[in-house]
Amino acid sequence: MSGIKKTSKSWTTRRDQKAVRLAKIDHLLKGKLLGNAHIIEALELLISPGDKVVLEGDNQKQASFLSKALNEVSADKINGLHMIMSSISRPEHLDIFEKGIAEKIDFSYAGAQSLRVSQMIEDETLKMGEIHTYLELYGRLFIDLIPNIALVAADKADAQGNLYTGANTEETPTIIEATAFKDGIVIVQVNELVEELPRVDIPASWIDCIVVADQPYQLEALFTRDPRHITELQILMAMMTIRGIYERHSVQSLNHGIGFNTAAIELLLPTYGEKLGLKGKICKHWALNPHPTLIPAIESGWIESVHCFGGEVGMEQYTAARPDVFFTGRDGSLRSNRAMCQVAGQYAVDAFVGSTLQIDGEGNSSTVTSGRLSGFGGAPNMGHDPRGRRHSTPAWLDMINEQHELARGRKLVVQMVETFQSGNEPVFVESLDAIKVANKQA
Repeated sequence: MSGIKKTSKSWTTRRDQKAVRLAKIDHLLKGKLLGNAHIIEALELLISPGDKVVLEGDNQKQASFLSKALNEVSADKINGLHMIMSSISRPEHLDIFEKGIAEKIDFSYAGAQSLRVSQMIEDETLKMGEIHTYLELYGRLFIDLIPNIALVAADKADAQGNLYTGANTEETPTIIEATAFKDGIVIVQVNELVEELPRVDIPASWIDCIVVADQPYQLEALFTRDPRHITELQILMAMMTIRGIYERHSVQSLNHGIGFNTAAIELLLPTYGEKLGLKGKICKHWALNPHPTLIPAIESGWIESVHCFGGEVGMEQYTAARPDVFFTGRDGSLRSNRAMCQVAGQYAVDAFVGSTLQIDGEGNSSTVTSGRLSGFGGAPNMGHDPRGRRHSTPAWLDMINEQHELARGRKLVVQMVETFQSGNEPVFVESLDAIKVANKQA
């Protein structure tokens, strides 16, 4: 050991840089509280050109006040940012690239902005990093996409800076932890400042700056489906799924994708499923948001537990009144966690039932089509057969299709599709558009 040469290398460069940046906004802060009129000035002082900035925005919850503020900073001061977003959902998420504020993006899902994303890549206005699954992106926040800045949203904060995220906790703790524990700067918009929180979801020691937004953060009612719009064909497909898959393989734990197809299944459990005598035999444990269409199955005793990726607008009182079914805090409100529910959906469930835009002759599927770069979201996690799984269930074992001492079970992955999607576009194709898009991007 005596032969090791000592060096003058600093091992606290990120911490030192953070202290320098935070000192620039001391005059704007009261404790950790920043007046919302000073948010643009604060961002221009805290963010440096080329920073990795993670902006909270999944397919439900958006740090909308902060995304709008970032869009208003001067591109002369802040430019070349490397953005990291679960979901590109709002117009300003892409406006910042057209203005030169941001340059590169790593994301999971684009949704309503998918057409614009595709066009901006073609116009070379936006530099693509990688398209990820949610878990993959969250994982990289702790490896090689470590943020310099996190812009996130919460329901409430107290004077010390503790946060209450409530039913819509979602990805907030994951984003904050990846930033705070690697000496990044965490900026949080909250709906209100209160004297006492219902519960502490994220401690003040993880937070650097809090701003009370001029309006509540954007929250989408993503999973609510009006049963009146469920078609007879979707009812037939739901009955086929219950009888031909859930009953046949004794599926007890599962995840459903978004849509009327799966909503029909949920509504049919206490009617058609009851007639088949399947109560207590299938669909007991769920990785799923609190869909309103689950209510009949919950009330009739079909469902034992539901762990949620996020909340659902209008379901707050219902989930609080059913703590035996949902994960709730001492205050009674739902505790969602997008990262952990993705883990549960990948490793702990028997089946994933979703939908897609294209399927080829070998059963490969994709939601990427020509001119539309929608990304992946969480479906590849839910629809992935994890080879690291070690626990067994009747449904998993029932999928063994070879006689071998090392033969393993597998997760059931089901795509519910009609022959043609909207616009009379075929779902079944000879070759996936995703292959052409990937070759074009290479």
